[in-house]
Amino acid sequence: MAKLNSFRDLRVYQELRRLHLAAHEESLRFPKFEMYELGSQLRRSSNAACAILAEGWGSSHTNIYLEAINRSKGELRETQHHLDMAHAKRYFDQTRWAEFDSAYEVCDKMLERLHERLSEWKGTTRTGYEVREDTSCYGAYGYAGEWAALVELTANVMHEFALPPSTIHLPPPTPPPLVVTPGDYK
Repeated sequence: MAKLNSFRDLRVYQELRRLHLAAHEESLRFPKFEMYELGSQLRRSSNAACAILAEGWGSSHTNIYLEAINRSKGELRETQHHLDMAHAKRYFDQTRWAEFDSAYEVCDKMLERLHERLSEWKGTTRTGYEVREDTSCYGAYGYAGEWAALVELTANVMHEFALPPSTIHLPPPTPPPLVVTPGDYK
């Protein structure tokens, strides 16, 4: 099992990042009137799913990391909604939509498992929409020992998930057309 030195080592972060880049490319093919509507929402929510996870990784408090995982899951579900809307509007065919949806479902399971394991470790229980913490757990570990244990637990959870070979391939990036109008260089 590889040691986790950074949020970039998290397999779920890597997959969410890859999905964001793929969704970003796809959204640039939407009709022009959707570029700053549905396209923008899809780009922002797919980026936020991995960005929030990265933000939570560096926290010195496990409960803040847990909250980041919850928020990342929320952004993931929002992204799935935007993908559903793009599919309903026929910007994606059934196959492409299913590729995205199944990949996001795998990420959702990874995040849920990570949340469960961190909650068990920290003495937190999840009941529906409520997270309750056992305050007696605070102070049981020093910061250095707690962080090392947190990283090890995270690595163990990520090791449980064998990501299937990617079915979403990024096309080569296409640069936007250069449009120069008279007066641009005055």
